[in-house]
Amino acid sequence: MPALSFAPEEYAARLAKTRAEMAARNLDALFITDPSNMAWLTGYDGWSFYVHQGVLLTHSGEPIWWGRAMDAIGAQRTTYLNHDNIRGYDDTYVQNPAKHPMKDLARVLAEHGPERATIGLELDNYYFTASAFMTLTKALPTARFNDATGLVNWQRAVKSETEITYMRRAARIVERMHEVVRERAEVGMRKNDLIADIYHASVTGADGHWGDYPAIVPMAPSGMDATAPHLTWDDSPLKAGESTFFEIAGAHKRYQCPQSRTLFLGTPPQKYLDAEKAVLEAVDAGLEQAKPGNLCEDIALAFNAALNKLGFEKDSRCGYAIGLSYPPDWGERTMSFRAGDKTVLQEGMTFHFMPALWLDDGGLEITEPLVITETGYECLCNTPRELVIKG
Repeated sequence: MPALSFAPEEYAARLAKTRAEMAARNLDALFITDPSNMAWLTGYDGWSFYVHQGVLLTHSGEPIWWGRAMDAIGAQRTTYLNHDNIRGYDDTYVQNPAKHPMKDLARVLAEHGPERATIGLELDNYYFTASAFMTLTKALPTARFNDATGLVNWQRAVKSETEITYMRRAARIVERMHEVVRERAEVGMRKNDLIADIYHASVTGADGHWGDYPAIVPMAPSGMDATAPHLTWDDSPLKAGESTFFEIAGAHKRYQCPQSRTLFLGTPPQKYLDAEKAVLEAVDAGLEQAKPGNLCEDIALAFNAALNKLGFEKDSRCGYAIGLSYPPDWGERTMSFRAGDKTVLQEGMTFHFMPALWLDDGGLEITEPLVITETGYECLCNTPRELVIKG
């Protein structure tokens, strides 16, 4: 039996929650392609999501892992599944225009009598293509396919104690990553050398717990590049008079803890100090609303009201759910802190409170990963909440 990250009872509870939602949607079967959902349901963990793979769940028995034959060995090594429930298609299906793997999946589905079945698919997902959908529907013309995007994601919203433990370990790692920035960043240092140091810290881990690979690479733009949110790095030297924000994450057993801080080399202009003050006050206002029974939008409305009062505006969401993730995203793609999101906050939900500002000549990111507690919230990290200024 592989060394699983969770007790068998926890996997059983996850299956029960998912099947209850399947029943509520009148689904006879559910085919999952999101690797985060595959891992959550079965424990599967491998960098094989560049080929077609998935987990098939019906209302009885174990799930079925399906994927490339060589990766079936990885499923045996990382899941609790009986080997009879691990199915591999041969390599002639891999990246072959003449043989789509979904033809093989249709054969597996046929074993479970889907001629008139209603099957849920994650249609709006990074890992399920238009070609996959067309091939599957052609191969099973009498089955009915419904959109089940997010079905499993929403079952993951409230974390178990073990999941929160893994996120706390990831928090210690990202704290260390930010310490590396504070310790080593200096004028003239090549950006890629600093990123290498950050990567070393992320994989080395903290407090005796190893670092997994984050679902997103470090984003660390400087100067005018920092007016955009999602640029990475090059070999340019760090310059005096420029801001650089570091949006990075610690990860442990695939559980992600992202956090951002902003570095300014030299004396920051007054507008950066004003922006820092506004963000910090707005963060405090938002966090006051982070408690069970309130809504996701309550945090966003409080944050934006405080921010606007101090002369700044943010037109994008200021937070989102986090947890178990694979590339290309460390978010769970469910809840967001923005007006109109009426999701009720519950104890055990985890978020990245992401109140970033992009100014006309740089950016300012001071963010907090948090967990909703019985009476309020807990920030997972202890990184100083401030603009990092180095002379």
